[in-house]
Amino acid sequence: MNEKKSGIVTGAWQNRSLILKLARNDFRMRYAGSYLGIIWAFVQPVVTVLVYFLVFGIGFKTSTTTSVPFIVYLTCGIVPWFYCQDVLVAGTNTLIEYSYLVKKVVFNIDILPYIKAIAGMFVHMFFTLIAVITAALYGFYPTVYLIQILYYFVCMFIFLLGLVWGTCAVVVFFRDLTQIIVIALQIGIWSVPIMFDPANLSFADKWKIIFKINPMYYIINGYRDAVFARHWFWEHPWETLYFWTVTLIILVIGRAVFRKLKVHFADVL
Repeated sequence: MNEKKSGIVTGAWQNRSLILKLARNDFRMRYAGSYLGIIWAFVQPVVTVLVYFLVFGIGFKTSTTTSVPFIVYLTCGIVPWFYCQDVLVAGTNTLIEYSYLVKKVVFNIDILPYIKAIAGMFVHMFFTLIAVITAALYGFYPTVYLIQILYYFVCMFIFLLGLVWGTCAVVVFFRDLTQIIVIALQIGIWSVPIMFDPANLSFADKWKIIFKINPMYYIINGYRDAVFARHWFWEHPWETLYFWTVTLIILVIGRAVFRKLKVHFADVL
């Protein structure tokens, strides 16, 4: 397919049927061969939430500055992080995993990063529903603000797509990148307010801007706004502007790196 005709949006739209088919197959095959199959995709996040809740919600008795129960605050924050973690790790290895397609001259490899991002949606939708139900059980019933989850998901999807386009291209030549990303995610979970409320921190307010530097702060805060805080995204104009500026820069750079290196993929793989 001609590069000029294969833009970020048009290329994905023209190949939408193939992308969806490969994404569904990718999701099914991820746990093929195990006794519980795709159930493992749901078990690990559930166990993680329970561990964090027991440690921070009961053990250390972490609280929020609002009347929101910690389990609701935690769930709404960790659900988008799970998606980010899953897509970034799996997406980084997508060219290596689908090397047999990369070597096909007629196959448009530009669509491969979409596969992991869409495959991760199946589990993400389930846990988003769990977060909404959990909030409702504590009295935070769904309102019109909930439709913003679609907006924030699109934000996260585009942000991660830009990252994955770059990382999946680089990892072909530098395989250690996957391990670096895994470690970065382990550290990164503490760079966003998932298990704690920044307002409860003792250090000076001016240093709290550190949390807002991470684009995932905007997403996590947005999910909470949609589920229980009930604020519209346009009520945070500067954060919205910052997020989209950083995201578009990452998207352009990621796309440029992918296109620059793609001619060498087949030879290396």
